[in-house]
Amino acid sequence: MTNYAFINGYVLNGHEDMKPEKKTILVSNHIIQAIEEPGDVPAGYQTIDLQGKYIMPGLINMHVHLPGSGKPQKKQRDTTKLVNTLMSNPITRAVVYSMCAGFAKTELMSGVTTIRTVGGIRDYDTRLRDEIKDGKRVGPRILAANEGISVPHGHMAGSVAIAATSIEQAVAYVDQVAEEGVDLVKLMITGGVMDAKAKGVPGELKMAPEMVKACCDEAHKKGFYVAAHVESSQGVKVALQNGVDSIEHGAAPDQEIIDLFHERHAFLCTTLSPALPYALFDRSISHASEVEQFNGKVVFDGICKCSASAIQNNIPIALGNDVGCPYITHYDFWRELVYFKNFVGGSAQKALYTATLGNATLASISETTGSLDTGKEADLIVTDANPLDDLTTLRNVRMVMAGGTLHQHPSIKRNAEIDKQLDPFLTKTY
Repeated sequence: MTNYAFINGYVLNGHEDMKPEKKTILVSNHIIQAIEEPGDVPAGYQTIDLQGKYIMPGLINMHVHLPGSGKPQKKQRDTTKLVNTLMSNPITRAVVYSMCAGFAKTELMSGVTTIRTVGGIRDYDTRLRDEIKDGKRVGPRILAANEGISVPHGHMAGSVAIAATSIEQAVAYVDQVAEEGVDLVKLMITGGVMDAKAKGVPGELKMAPEMVKACCDEAHKKGFYVAAHVESSQGVKVALQNGVDSIEHGAAPDQEIIDLFHERHAFLCTTLSPALPYALFDRSISHASEVEQFNGKVVFDGICKCSASAIQNNIPIALGNDVGCPYITHYDFWRELVYFKNFVGGSAQKALYTATLGNATLASISETTGSLDTGKEADLIVTDANPLDDLTTLRNVRMVMAGGTLHQHPSIKRNAEIDKQLDPFLTKTY
């Protein structure tokens, strides 16, 4: 493996108090060997002159569904029927796996060096994780959940989640994904925007509290933490009362919820991106019904309030962009940082820290990655400008290094229609 010396760059180390410092970074054997004052480059290192650009840790996307493309839709698809059709024969199964691998590579080329998958198809996430780790495919580090656990007619049941009809079956599904070698367990406790059939009821409780507790107990016994899809205040309470470790999405909190977060030492994974099109797009663009738009705004408001309250009450926050929902692509995680700043009130520094060392800490991988520190994996990205001044510079990363492997000119294929509809919200506040 090539040794690299990054010179003439401004280092943002990923810590909460990060500030640009002109340093030289030495990478050898996929590890950051030194971060030192500019000077002569040691023998045996290939010099990379950053010419005044900014170098920082690779981003960590904490909420990803690898099978989803983010392509806009004019009407809802029957995802259960689609997945059943695609998984019905070896050829289409291979196509789906290849598609997931391609999306993982897109994450990497956009500057995301670690992803956390929270609902996928069969055991594809763990298989891909291992192939990337073994050097057989190009992609980010993956923390994999494989299929989520839902209930009949529950969120994503039959597509990226298995439907459990009883507590015993739900616990058996925890055992099943554990056997597949997952890194975490994902539960689908409430419905979502698209599941609701009436105004004001997104996030309807679907999984019984007793089932939530049984799954959490089994997962914890096996050494896994539990992430849960939750989009209502009732759902947040049920999740936290019964052992869930991370709330994915969130909802408007009250004091009981704030206290439960602290008692459980749980964290919130904020996902502003997926609800934004339903809540804020004109319906002629989103193709959402009046009910879907109304419920989208309920969910978006709830996530914003939950995130703002978490900041105010020192509840740990992670960031993910729920890739796979319409208009939410594998190359646009950087938008989530911008939305966090604009709609929640977090600073650019807070957003960048959260998407790097903060996410790494909550995912229990901070000893390995998440910051530019001596002894850590060389997971880093390079941007033209300082993201602390303008987070949109993360849109076009100039270099990506993952585990010491350098990609000097990463490229992605963007969807012009998605950019056209989302870009106006880069400068809006809420």
